Amino acid sequence: MDPSPSRPTLIERLSALLMRKPEDREQLLDLLRGAFERNLLDSDALTIIEGALQVSDMQVRDIMVPRAQMDVIDVADPPEKIVEIVIEAAHSRFPVIGDNRDDVIGILLAKELLRYFAGKEFDLRDSLRPAVFVPESKRLNVLLREFRASRNHMAIVVDEYGGVAGLVTIEDVLEQIVGDIEDEYDFDEAADNIVLDNAGRYRVKATTEIADFNAAFGTRFSDEEFDTIGGLVIHQLGRLPKRNEAVQLDGLRVQVLRADSRRVHTLLVDPQRGLKLAAE
Repeated sequence: MDPSPSRPTLIERLSALLMRKPEDREQLLDLLRGAFERNLLDSDALTIIEGALQVSDMQVRDIMVPRAQMDVIDVADPPEKIVEIVIEAAHSRFPVIGDNRDDVIGILLAKELLRYFAGKEFDLRDSLRPAVFVPESKRLNVLLREFRASRNHMAIVVDEYGGVAGLVTIEDVLEQIVGDIEDEYDFDEAADNIVLDNAGRYRVKATTEIADFNAAFGTRFSDEEFDTIGGLVIHQLGRLPKRNEAVQLDGLRVQVLRADSRRVHTLLVDPQRGLKLAAE
């Protein structure tokens, strides 16, 4: 008696599904989402594939930490002040500046301060790593490839005039693929939910409560049905949105900056009628 045929592997099932030969990226994503709905692909795998495809369409300016939000160390700071800054910010790397924020002279790794705590001589300039500079327009997939090749984890973002526009880390890029990478130092404080970038737009966490959103943008959205701005966007579209989709909400252009097959993560809000953040 012939043995029963073996169950097809995941790769074999996906290969059969993809025999339709998608003509473009959207068709490929539709096929992959269909595979998810048929339980051929789990949600984590789908999210990673969506993110990997998306990074080639995104630029550094879309995810960078804006200049005003950068935690920096002045090269003239004494070791005691440097330790205070490092402990307060709890990052592993810090840009070190000279005369101003446009004068980035290197990167300090927090672990270099172990010499100071061990009672050994600590010289800030001797401890610096070279700073890497990238343009705002660089594609994220290219930046990730350069990060991997150079083993750098941070880059300083510069605008078309050579001024510092912000910074970006390898973690920022990877989060676009796999979702938020949280550690014990990450806090979900309301003050960080709405951040202004250099282009006059606002990066808004989808979990921002509607009351806080209204207070910031002068809108009057009801919070009776939905607690967060992400929930309001989903309601407006009638479904979970795809990345880069945009909707109009009371004079605001709200674009989905980060989303996966389960939820919305980050929105990009562009005030189109001269709306400004309410005065604090």
